[in-house]
Amino acid sequence: MKLSLIFDMDGTLFQTDKILEISLENTFNYLRGKKLWDKETPIEKYREIMGVSLPVVWENLLPNYSMEVRELANNFFHEQLIANIKDGKGALYPHVGEVFSYLKSNNYSIYIASNGQIEYLKAIVDYYYLDQWVTETFSIQQVKTDDKADLVSTIIKKYGIRKGAVIGDRLSDINAAKKNGITAIGCRFDFAQEAELSLADLVIDDLQELKRIFT
Repeated sequence: MKLSLIFDMDGTLFQTDKILEISLENTFNYLRGKKLWDKETPIEKYREIMGVSLPVVWENLLPNYSMEVRELANNFFHEQLIANIKDGKGALYPHVGEVFSYLKSNNYSIYIASNGQIEYLKAIVDYYYLDQWVTETFSIQQVKTDDKADLVSTIIKKYGIRKGAVIGDRLSDINAAKKNGITAIGCRFDFAQEAELSLADLVIDDLQELKRIFT
């Protein structure tokens, strides 16, 4: 029985850092313009928490602010991310197309499970034509919790997956695999942390390694 492979998006397939800084800077400039922020843009703080859902992002970046201000920031940031994707300022990690083509031709099923919002994920999938390989893309917005394990569980139940793996760069991906009884493959990419990767079943430094693992 072939495995079903569930990929994270940000920091695993998509090089979010290419559009992150400019989108975050634009968002905090927007807040400055509204007299809601007067400090440096907390880019490093965002990198530390990369992989969590956007509501949790703003809880961390704007801890002493109202829900109204957080939602304002979130909506503007989301719009900036999508605009930068459509302008071609982002990029997939090397070999995504090559690896997906290989997996698809060898009858592996490919899914995406992300803490990103639906419209954001659609912008990436559409711009890079990922639908030619990916069976379905799932957003955390499709479940009632912020736990990625619940999102992966949704995929497993919908498609009757018995054997599979989650491929991602952060602890949320590793935990999602473990809680659902499938293999956790950690990606030592831009936002990865060694302490988190140590909990994965396997760790890769390049997506091409998946061709060796899944022969």
